Amino acid sequence: MFEGLEEICKVYRVDSYAFDETPKAVAPKAEEFVVVKPENALEVSKILKFANERRIPVFIRGGGTGLSGGAVPTRKGILISTEKMRGIEIDVENKVAICQCGVTLEELSKTAEKHGLSFPPRPGAENATVGGMIATNAGGVRALKFGVMRNYVLGIEAVLPNGEIIKLGGKTLKNSSGYSLLHLIIGSEGTLAVITKAIIRLLPPIKDISMLAIPFITTEDALNFAIEASLHTVPMALEFMDKRAVEIGEKVSGKKWVSKEGEAHIMAIFERKDEAEEVAEIALKFNPIDVFILSPKEQRDLLEFRGKLYLGLKDKVIEILDVCIPPGEIAEYLQKSEELAKNYGIELITYGHLGDGNLHQHPLLYEDWEKSYKKFRKELLKLAIELGGVISGEHGIGVLKREELRESYPEQFRLMQEIKKIFDPNGILNPDRIF
Repeated sequence: MFEGLEEICKVYRVDSYAFDETPKAVAPKAEEFVVVKPENALEVSKILKFANERRIPVFIRGGGTGLSGGAVPTRKGILISTEKMRGIEIDVENKVAICQCGVTLEELSKTAEKHGLSFPPRPGAENATVGGMIATNAGGVRALKFGVMRNYVLGIEAVLPNGEIIKLGGKTLKNSSGYSLLHLIIGSEGTLAVITKAIIRLLPPIKDISMLAIPFITTEDALNFAIEASLHTVPMALEFMDKRAVEIGEKVSGKKWVSKEGEAHIMAIFERKDEAEEVAEIALKFNPIDVFILSPKEQRDLLEFRGKLYLGLKDKVIEILDVCIPPGEIAEYLQKSEELAKNYGIELITYGHLGDGNLHQHPLLYEDWEKSYKKFRKELLKLAIELGGVISGEHGIGVLKREELRESYPEQFRLMQEIKKIFDPNGILNPDRIF
């Protein structure tokens, strides 16, 4: 099957590429695969031509930080690792970074800062790659103020399944030149083309950060506060954790949250001190246990606390659900999702990006979960849609939510299939993702 591939590039067999960060309970099983590590678009082109002529499935892997099985080779085939595609340069005058797809979020951020600029969103883990973040249209904690990956991608270089190299967009903020194929590729989860390079918009540096930690007696008070606060200012982040998430965060991080009391806890981050002070005053109207304005050290501790939540749950959860709900409907969603979980005997731990409505819900493993969990998930995702939400805010469909995507959005799904056929008529590129 792979005969002749070594004439194009070096071939590796690496078992550690058989999984990503998807929880083990629902992670797809990898099939036999070989790994290739191209260094540029031309090498990717040769690999795809080889595979397309022989109808060999091709999978793409960035940092392996995905949570929907997107980087797992689910058929016998070739896995393209982008780890050697790490070139980056900064165009200061045009405030953009031109970087290959394997550049990590950490590398992008630090390189921008060295040139007096910044990449303010935090759309993934520090070792998440530019290609992976674009492929999933990643969001993260700062999406409320700074948007998602789509808002920063001005141009891309990509390779089609037949090996053709295309360039879309450029260094301009505006582009009304026909259909936006650029934005079609963003969020396509590697099913249409292999992203090899991107032009990323940069901003002036963030000069100051202020943070509040606010525990509330009830979830209702916390949600009402969040809505009111967002009418007066736009925080960089507005994070929510239920009481159980706080308890787990303390165990895994070794850091103490500001209070053990209260059902709901808010962490709010601002660019300016006066914004934080204004919101602190607003919080006092909604029965907080207290309002804590954090010192720089406390900020670092609680950011570490928040960042390690998943580590504390990783081996205990079935999966991470990431519905996105309109902010005004979050209270109803949380109430009904808890009722639904109780009906199934499921413990559901919730935290997430409250400001933009992207909630991360962790159903914990329970005895014989395989018999009833799938039905629970269908009902939960249906509830999200009924309240005007979507079934994935930032993790993507991957291999986990394909059935729900097809059932929930039949017309959109049909159009997506037609688009897939145009780009990839032989169906070699990232099969089993989305469809």
